[in-house]
Amino acid sequence: MQWFSQNKYEIRLEWGLSAIEHLAREVDCAVIVDVMSFSTCVSLAVDRGARIYPYPWKDKSASEYARKIGAKTANPDRKFSDKGYSLSPVSIQKISKGESLVLPSPNGSAISFRARDAGITVFSGCFRNLSATAEAGSSFRRVLVVPCGERWPDGSIRPSVEDYAAAGGIIAAMGRGNCSPEAQSAIAVWQLYQMQNLLPLRECFSALELQQRGYNEDIALCLEVDTAKLACQLYGDFYASVKRIHDSW
Repeated sequence: MQWFSQNKYEIRLEWGLSAIEHLAREVDCAVIVDVMSFSTCVSLAVDRGARIYPYPWKDKSASEYARKIGAKTANPDRKFSDKGYSLSPVSIQKISKGESLVLPSPNGSAISFRARDAGITVFSGCFRNLSATAEAGSSFRRVLVVPCGERWPDGSIRPSVEDYAAAGGIIAAMGRGNCSPEAQSAIAVWQLYQMQNLLPLRECFSALELQQRGYNEDIALCLEVDTAKLACQLYGDFYASVKRIHDSW
């Protein structure tokens, strides 16, 4: 057992892509938490009966990939027109049942696919589908919850409090006692902000960035708790709900 493995515990937590690289092969499932905005976009789309194809590059290859699989492409920025989609969760609200959307989001996509390649079940979780994600993860004995964080200009990871709080909420909702100290700390953060109706998170770094860019509506959507009833699971190259994957398209 490596010192970083948290192997004594059923519920574990660690940050970003490195968490997958070092811990994923010792668990049964991973929950990827990227609140502003990857996981929220996935939840909104899946709740409306759509499929999300994560894509790890923000360049023209995303459109080429979408054409190949017969999907639409989200604008890799948050800008969108009335007829299009982007990384702005507001734009995903109008997606239709049966649609397939390529979502160019390097952080959430790369972590999702690396977890998939480790041979484990992968879920995307956020505040919106907190309880549904916890219920889906509860059927697995060893669970790794991964807050994705954001990036500094030099590319290094910047831990984000909104991802940490959502990760803690999902862990708390699982109701499991055998949690690592890292997981327990996230629960404490969740409980603190839950008592304040998540209001302080409207002033966290990620929220302030969105405010400055004019995306206040995105903040409100990302901080909704349990407004979605479906867990989002990665099936090969796309996210869908456990229920939806068995329905006809």
